[in-house]
Amino acid sequence: MKALHYGAGNIGRGFIGALLYQAGYATTFVDVNSEIVDLINEKKEYRVVLADKTKDELIVRNVSAINSMEKPEELKAAIVEADIITTAVGPSILPIIAKSLVNGLRKRVEINKAPLNIIACENLIGGSSLLKQHVYEGLAPEEIVLFDDLFAFPDAAVDRIVPNQTNADKLMVTVEPYYEWVVDESALVGETPAIEGVTFVPDLTPYIERKLFTVNTGHATVAYLGNQKGYKTIDESLTDEKVREIAESALKETGMVLVGKYGFDKKEHEAYIAKILSRFENTYITDDVTRVGRAPLRKLGGNDRLIGPAKQYLELFGHPPTNLIKAIAAAITYDIPEDEEAQTIQQLIRQKGLQQAITEITGLEMGNPIAEEIVNEVGV
Repeated sequence: MKALHYGAGNIGRGFIGALLYQAGYATTFVDVNSEIVDLINEKKEYRVVLADKTKDELIVRNVSAINSMEKPEELKAAIVEADIITTAVGPSILPIIAKSLVNGLRKRVEINKAPLNIIACENLIGGSSLLKQHVYEGLAPEEIVLFDDLFAFPDAAVDRIVPNQTNADKLMVTVEPYYEWVVDESALVGETPAIEGVTFVPDLTPYIERKLFTVNTGHATVAYLGNQKGYKTIDESLTDEKVREIAESALKETGMVLVGKYGFDKKEHEAYIAKILSRFENTYITDDVTRVGRAPLRKLGGNDRLIGPAKQYLELFGHPPTNLIKAIAAAITYDIPEDEEAQTIQQLIRQKGLQQAITEITGLEMGNPIAEEIVNEVGV
């Protein structure tokens, strides 16, 4: 079986590539980093090391790589032959890889009529749907019919902490032991891929929101509160009793939303929250608060990890969530000189005032109880 994976970075190698290898796939990575591409082709294997006391290693073999800038025809041929295609490139790169993908898929419909699933494994809701949108942009109506018959873009929710790292062995990747990869089975074409470690579900929405409103909300909350208190890393921030208390309480608030909305078992979800916090406390992973907190403008979007669950909490329970408000206020006041989005927020506050800035950043009109409580919290 052949897998084609866009993105030979740490997440691509340490998470998706490792699971594909364990499922029996020969994986070809696609990237523009010539050093990494050349190393993969030279060594034909790399190490994945668990970030825990065991330091267990997996040797990922049967791998190759293609430089998409230098060898577009080789990439096209790999698309034609692939049994599955995955990505881990970052949301902003999806429109770029769509161009090479559509060229290969056009060739494939002429040669290979086997169904093909293309799964974007991005930290983004609806990543595969977005990739499909970009692929379909230039298609003629008759091509759309062919593509719909042969190709599917099932959305996925992925979760694994792969910290920033610099290793002497440039292909080695350190990853946390925990991972989750959930795929929308209803959107697949052909047979369900046999990949151990992937959970196929009939409706992905509950799992996407569970991850977004627990992992992403919790991570952001610890980062912004930790930064307020002068901590440098996520695990260090959680040694502060107040930071941990607010983070845990904020996740209880998002948990109330998830249990009420989707019927998750309350005790199971409480255990899930505890597991997430224990992952953040992993001292074998040094994750800077500035990395986790970067791009606060996006994280404060109306449907993202902080404002999204706060709005749903208000709708379900009739009052704003106290601890999520503290996290939102910390994000609003996150003032890191090197973070362009953080500086955009601070400039907006200086120019238009806090209330108007909150409205423009979050979409919450003044008069909304959440917006009012954010103003009160920032003013504390």
